[in-house]
Amino acid sequence: MVQKEVVLTENAPAPLPFYSQAIKCQGMVYCSGAVGMDPTTKALVEGTIGDRTHQCLKNLSAVLEAAGSSIDNVVKVNVFITNMENFAAMNTVYESYFTKGAKPVRTCVAVFQLPLGTDVEIECVAHL
Repeated sequence: MVQKEVVLTENAPAPLPFYSQAIKCQGMVYCSGAVGMDPTTKALVEGTIGDRTHQCLKNLSAVLEAAGSSIDNVVKVNVFITNMENFAAMNTVYESYFTKGAKPVRTCVAVFQLPLGTDVEIECVAHL
């Protein structure tokens, strides 16, 4: 039977009781969607979609590091934004995180609504 290992860190917002921050399985790390929430204040960061994109990726980096991986090992990203007019601003920050080696494959979709009324949520898959 395939073993799944829960990943949990205090350096990213705590997950709700019905999901995990991430799961390690067969050399991969599957991260839940991250919003731009400060893990200390438990509030969405104020400012622009760029500010919240930065916090999303900072939170994902913390989860990946807790799993024994890193943002450099990401192979797949899904980005959800509430307005495609924010695509360029989100992308500017996003690009600054993926600077080494091959860029991960990515999907970006506009959605009607995201948790806590935020404008961006990002999930990813990485290898260990």
